[in-house]
Amino acid sequence: MQALAPPWPGAVAVSGGADSTALMLLLADWARADERPPPIVLTVDHGLRPESRKDAEGAKKLAASLKLDAHVLSWKGAKPAADVEAEARSARYTLMGRWCAEHGIPALYVAHTLEDQAETFLLRLARGSGLDGLSGMLPLAPLPVPEFTQVRLARPLLPFPKEELRAFLRDRKVAWSEDPMNRDPRFSRSKLRAAWPQLMELGLTPVRVADAATHLARARAAIEDMTRGFLHRGVRFAEHAAAIDPLRLKVLPREVGLRALASVLSHVADAEYGPRFDRLERLFDSILAGSLGGGATLHGCMVAPAPGGEQVFGSATILITPEPGRKNTRRE
Repeated sequence: MQALAPPWPGAVAVSGGADSTALMLLLADWARADERPPPIVLTVDHGLRPESRKDAEGAKKLAASLKLDAHVLSWKGAKPAADVEAEARSARYTLMGRWCAEHGIPALYVAHTLEDQAETFLLRLARGSGLDGLSGMLPLAPLPVPEFTQVRLARPLLPFPKEELRAFLRDRKVAWSEDPMNRDPRFSRSKLRAAWPQLMELGLTPVRVADAATHLARARAAIEDMTRGFLHRGVRFAEHAAAIDPLRLKVLPREVGLRALASVLSHVADAEYGPRFDRLERLFDSILAGSLGGGATLHGCMVAPAPGGEQVFGSATILITPEPGRKNTRRE
C-alpha cells in the first residue's frame, strides 16, 4: 500500500465480500504502519434482499472488531424493476459520496480487482464503447456522481486477482460473505463471470483482458495530453464563448481534433455530456472543409465564422457561442 497517492483520510466501501474486506484490512494496516488516521468504513444496505440489513450490520461489526469507525447507509424508497445493477451502483455512490462530502473525507476507496477490470472491458466492448470506455477503470478518478466529483474514487487493488485477496483473508483467519446477487443470471456481469471458463479456453484470460485495458489507457492518456495542448494553443475561451483556430485544428490527428471540438462545445454549453458523435464528425468535417457557411448548431451551441472584431486567429477564426434561446444541457 506504499504507492497510495490519493488524499487522506479516506473512507473504504465495504460490502462484507472478500475483496472489500481485504481492502479494509490492508488500508487499516497501512494507515497504522504509516501513523495515519484509520480508514472510515461505509457499508450500503441496498434493501434488495431480506438479508441485506443483516449483511450490512455484519460488515459493521467486523469493522468495529478492528477498532474502525463504521457507518451503514440505507438506500430507501421504491426499488427499480429494471436495470437494477446500474441503479444500485448509482445509489451506492450517491450515498457514500454524500457522506464523504458532508464529513470532509476527500477519497473513497473501492475494492475493484483485476477481474473486475477485465469484466468491465468486455461489458463495454459488448456495448460498442470507444477508446474512453475500453480504457477501463482508472486507479484514481472523480466519483461518478455529478454532485460529488470533488470526492476522489481510489482503486488500489486493480492489479491484484481475487484469489490473492482470498488467500490473504485465509491467512488472517478472517471470514467474508458471498452476495448471491453476484451469481444472479439476470445480471450481465454475473453472466460474464459464468462464461470465464469458456473465454479462458480461447486465451481470453482476465490478465490478458485487463492488460488490453491498460494499453488503451496509455493511448488515451497520450491523446488527452495532445488535446490539452491544442486547447491551450488553438482556443481562446471567454465566459460564454470560445474562438478556435481551424488551421491548427486541421493538422491534428482526427481523434484529437474531435475530442478538442467536443470539449469546447461542452464548455460553452455548460454540458455534463458530450455531443452525439455522428453529428460531431459532420461539424468537424465542415470546419475543416471551410463549408460552415453562415454557421451550424450542435449541442446547444452556434458554430460560425467569427465576425471581424473577434478574429483572434485571423480571418479563418471559428466562434462558438450558446445557441440563442437554448438552455444549457447539463442535467439538473
